[in-house]
Amino acid sequence: MNGQFVENVVNSAAFALIGIVMFVAAFFILDALTPGKLWDEISEKQNTAAAILMGSVASALGIIVAAAIH
Repeated sequence: MNGQFVENVVNSAAFALIGIVMFVAAFFILDALTPGKLWDEISEKQNTAAAILMGSVASALGIIVAAAIH
């Protein structure tokens, strides 16, 4: 029983790491595809549309990673 628990924790950590890497990659890809700097638009200019775009990307990647775990 203890071995199964450790295996589940390791699998969850691996999928969490994959999700974080996918999010960072998606951020840089979207930053390259959009005009201007996406991080500057969100943090300095308070661009709500850019923040909604990144929130949607984060939600979509979360759904994908959750489906992969399930």
